[in-house]
Amino acid sequence: MKQMYGQKAYVQSAGVKNDMEVDGFSIAVCKELGIELSRHRSRSFEEMQEWGDDLSQFDLIVALSPASQRTALELTRFYHLDVEYWPILDPTGLGESREAKLAAYRQARDQIRDRMIARFGPPKEEGQTE
Repeated sequence: MKQMYGQKAYVQSAGVKNDMEVDGFSIAVCKELGIELSRHRSRSFEEMQEWGDDLSQFDLIVALSPASQRTALELTRFYHLDVEYWPILDPTGLGESREAKLAAYRQARDQIRDRMIARFGPPKEEGQTE
């Protein structure tokens, strides 16, 4: 999101669990687009709140799994913000060979990118600040 839209919006990534590092295949396919994920760590909604992010200050939560959608709806039932579910392919466990696994991860990455463009419009141009 930050790579495509810059500082136009405040963005945080959170999930149902925080006990996993970012998958190496995700890092590899995002790097192909110039997106650096190797230092990114998963965090839970609760951990986000502990670090000072107040969920009521957000306008939108995008859930990529039914479990994250349920959690987001439960955590935000007292706040006025939108929760959208984007059904994206879960590439974990798909493909036998390294190349087949990368192809599944590329498909998921491209689905997310396409949904972002459909929802938020075309990405900023190179060198464009706003």
